[in-house]
Amino acid sequence: MNGKRVRVLSATSVVLSVVALAGCGGSGDEGTKASGPVTVEWWSWDESKTTQPVADKFNATHDDVKIKLVKQADNVGTAQNVRNVVASGKNVPCLVKNFGEVPGLAGEGLLSDVTDALQPYLKKKAFTEAALPAVRAGGRYYAVPTGFTPQFMIINKSVYDAYGIAAPKTWDELIDAGKKLKKHGVYVMNLAGEDPSTLVNLVQQANGSWYRQDGDSWKVDFLSPESLEAADIVQRLVDNDLVANQTYQDRPALISYFDSGKMVSLPTSTWQLGTYELNYKKSLGDWQPIDLPQFAGASAFTTPGHSVNSGLIVPKGCAHVKEAVEAGVWMNTTKEAVDATYQKDTKQYSWPGAIPDPSPWVASTVPDKLFGKDRDHARGVILKAVAGAKDTWTVGPNYTGVFAELQDEWAKIVTKKITVKAALAHLQEFTVKDLKSKNINVEG
Repeated sequence: MNGKRVRVLSATSVVLSVVALAGCGGSGDEGTKASGPVTVEWWSWDESKTTQPVADKFNATHDDVKIKLVKQADNVGTAQNVRNVVASGKNVPCLVKNFGEVPGLAGEGLLSDVTDALQPYLKKKAFTEAALPAVRAGGRYYAVPTGFTPQFMIINKSVYDAYGIAAPKTWDELIDAGKKLKKHGVYVMNLAGEDPSTLVNLVQQANGSWYRQDGDSWKVDFLSPESLEAADIVQRLVDNDLVANQTYQDRPALISYFDSGKMVSLPTSTWQLGTYELNYKKSLGDWQPIDLPQFAGASAFTTPGHSVNSGLIVPKGCAHVKEAVEAGVWMNTTKEAVDATYQKDTKQYSWPGAIPDPSPWVASTVPDKLFGKDRDHARGVILKAVAGAKDTWTVGPNYTGVFAELQDEWAKIVTKKITVKAALAHLQEFTVKDLKSKNINVEG
């Protein structure tokens, strides 16, 4: 067990109120019309083998706008470089791979308001609806939507079958399965002591949010019915000793543990499947994709659709907002762009998270051997996860500090030092007090 606080660099920075957000750019940021082709500089730390072909394809098919890809070292370096160029107002790139929550970055004054430039594409419904909330702040758009990766579950079916346990369809059924597996020395899931994402995802799946904006005020509610419903699932998993606590900080050891058969259910997404295929030795072919378990009595099938780093951001000071949005939309919504990401060695495309219908590319995300005879079943599971995705999550003005506090509380939760409800009550008090100390209007 490792309760050490881990800095989550993708969590949002301080968000200003709606009034301040409204001042972060606008239609006046769209720049002046160039006499020749406009060059849009695109900063990304993704591998050049997937990004450069996209830039090349765009440039081959567009005359008035060209993309220049500039490779960045990593998330942290990109964040610092963007802050530096925005502060200086010189050599500002016009597209950047996102490194944080859009509302937080807008609140810092780092982003251009792209609402007007994005409007024609919104009218055409170029994006899946679940991709939109994460790039909005104060009712305005501050990034080109890049969407989300669908969430589902994979289970070690050979272990489930060995003990005559059916695949869980609800979280209650997963807990029941955990109680049966416990008798055989097997954990049903893993809850790392430094990573509270399971609780956050459950709140999102319950269509809840800890923050809500109301005019120029914020409402905070960590003890909402949705939050408590999520807390109950976690509490029962912990109280009944149904979960392992393997840390994510040692990835090789973690993957080896997942492969061992001692822990048999993994909430996951498309981008992780290749890693499992590459590293599993003992259990390769034993895993089965299943729908993400649902809350008992849920009115509709739901998966979390919020993505922390969603959006291709347009930094404040970009001279060509309209052209940047045109390029960004093309990169994230067209078949030509997605097809350009294809890698022959892995036979995969980059996941098209913003496109309403990603079905043409789903098969390539499913590895050849991980699921054995259940490989074909994975396509339907993934598409159902896409269709069920919803994003009701609102990022609050002080979420960076709150998330760090949540990490500390989470470490106490998984070690049974406090209950989930007690942690949420503490976070309610902590969040409200912190917002008031920053002179931000808050109710809660």
